[in-house]
Amino acid sequence: MTDYGHDLLFGTFLTPSAAQPQAAVALTQVSEQAGLDLATFQDHPYQPAFLDSWTLLSYVAARTERIRLSLNVANLPLRQPAVLARSAASLDLLTGGRVELGLGAGAFWEAIEAMGASRLTPGQGVKALTEAIEIIRGIWADDVREPLRVAGDFHHVDGAKRGPAPAHDIGIWLGAYKPKMLALTGRTADGWLPSLAYLKPGDLTRGNTAIDAAATAAGRPPGAVRRLLNITGTFAARSGGLLQGPVSQWVAELTELALTEGMSGFILGTDDPAVIQQYGKEVAPAVREAVAAERQARVEREAARAVQPQDPASAQATGSSNRATSGADVTPAAAGSAPAAEPSASRLGLSPTPDDGRRLSSQRPFDEATRPHYTPPTPDAAYTDQGRAVGQHLIDVHDALRAELDTLLDVVGQVVAGVRSVGSARSEINKMTMRQNNWTLGAYCAAYCTTVTGHHSLEDASIFPHLATADEALEPVIDRLTAEHHTIHEVLEGVDKALVALGGDPSRIADVQEAVHVLADTLLSHLSYEEIELVEPLARLGFYPGQV
Repeated sequence: MTDYGHDLLFGTFLTPSAAQPQAAVALTQVSEQAGLDLATFQDHPYQPAFLDSWTLLSYVAARTERIRLSLNVANLPLRQPAVLARSAASLDLLTGGRVELGLGAGAFWEAIEAMGASRLTPGQGVKALTEAIEIIRGIWADDVREPLRVAGDFHHVDGAKRGPAPAHDIGIWLGAYKPKMLALTGRTADGWLPSLAYLKPGDLTRGNTAIDAAATAAGRPPGAVRRLLNITGTFAARSGGLLQGPVSQWVAELTELALTEGMSGFILGTDDPAVIQQYGKEVAPAVREAVAAERQARVEREAARAVQPQDPASAQATGSSNRATSGADVTPAAAGSAPAAEPSASRLGLSPTPDDGRRLSSQRPFDEATRPHYTPPTPDAAYTDQGRAVGQHLIDVHDALRAELDTLLDVVGQVVAGVRSVGSARSEINKMTMRQNNWTLGAYCAAYCTTVTGHHSLEDASIFPHLATADEALEPVIDRLTAEHHTIHEVLEGVDKALVALGGDPSRIADVQEAVHVLADTLLSHLSYEEIELVEPLARLGFYPGQV
C-alpha cells in the first residue's frame, strides 16, 4: 500500500478549441465555481484547430481568481526552455502563485518537424528534457549571482541572466511512461502526470516503484514527487467499469487510487459543465473526507500500537469498548456465525479481525450461520510483499470504518444517556476526520454511511468480479458478500430514516441509537467475515489482474 501523504488536488483537462475560443475560458470558470483546484489544457502548437495553449493560459488567468493553471503537458520541442521559464514565472507573479508546469518530451514528431523543430529519438527526448529542466530551474534561481550556463546537446544557454523568480515554487510535473522518463521523474521532477487511459493494469504500481527507486538513488525522499493522474469517466446510475457509474463508485475508486497507488491529483478530461459541477461539488469533497479519515485512523492505530502492542488474537479492540458500554444489552451472536481465520492467513503474517460475537440489537438483518466459506486451494502458496500489502489494505480500510463507527456509537450513546448534549456532540464531531460542512449528528452519520456505501460499490464493481474470475471456488463467498452489501445498504437507509425523524423531533434520539446499533452489528459482522474469507485470496490474486 502506497500513500505519500500529499494533500489532494482535483482538476479538469479542457480542450483549447479555436472554433469556440471562449468555451475553454467559460469551462475554467465553471471549474473554479465548482471548487476544483486546477484547470489544465493540452498543448499541441502544431494543431490549427486549437488555440495556442500558453496564450489561453494567460487569458484565463485574468478571468479567474483562485484556480491553479497548467499546461498538460507543454510541448517542449516547440517551447524554448529559457523563454518558457520566464513565461511561467511571469504568469505566476501576475496570478499570485497559481501556475504549475507540466512538461513532456514530445510526441507526434511529423507535426513537430513540420513546425521547424528536429525529430528526436526517445533517448534524445529524455536527454533534452533533462537539459530543459536544468535551464528552467536555473532561470528561476534569481538569488544566484552567476549567469546561467548549461552546455546541453539539445538545449543550452551560455551566460543567460537569471530571473524573475516565480511567486511560489512552481511544480514541474512530467508526463512519463517509459523507464528512462520514470527515472528522470524520480531524480528531478516535482510530480508524475500520466493518463489513466494509456496505462495497463499494474502500470501505476510499476511506475511508482521506478520513481521511488530513482528518487532514493538521487538522495531524495520518494514523497518529494507528487503523483497526479489524468482520468476520464461517466456518471451513471449503474456501474459499467472503472469511473463509469454513480458518484459513490467514483468516490470509492478514487479513494482507493489515493490510498493504494499514492495518487494525490485527479484531473478529469471533460468539456461538459454539468459533469464538472458534479465532480467538484460531490466527488472531490467526499474523496478528501474518506482519505483524511483513513490517514487519521492510521495515525491513531500507530499511536495505539506504540503505547500497548496488541496480541493478534485480540486484534478487534476497535469498537469493543463502546459496543459493551453504549447503553444497550449485549447479546452473543448465533452459534457458528464467527468462523476462525484460515490458517493460510496466519502464514501470511496477517490477522483478519475476528467477530467478537457480541450484538447490541435483537434485530438480525441476515442469517450469519448460512454463510459459505472458502478454503485456499494450495496450502503452500507463495506470497509477495506486495501481495501481503494488498491483504493488509483490506484490514486497514475496515479498521478505518470500525474506528469511525466506534466514535459514532460513543457520541450517540452519550447523548442518549444525557451525558452529552446534541450541541456538545456537534463540537466533538467537528474534530472528526469523516465529516461534512453541516456540523450535526445527522450530517456525521450521513457522511459515515456514504463512505461505507462507496467502499462496497468499489468491491462490487471491480474487486469482486476479478476474484470470482481468478478463482471459481470463491464465487459462493463473493455472491454472499455482495448480497450482504445490499442488506447493509438497507440498514443504512434505516439510519437515514431515523435521522430524518430526529430532525423533526429531537426526543427520537433513541430511534437513531437503535438504528446505529443494527448498523454496528451488521457491519462489524460483515467486515470480519469478509476479511477471514478474502485476505488470503487478495494476497495471492490482488485487487486486479497482474497486481501481484
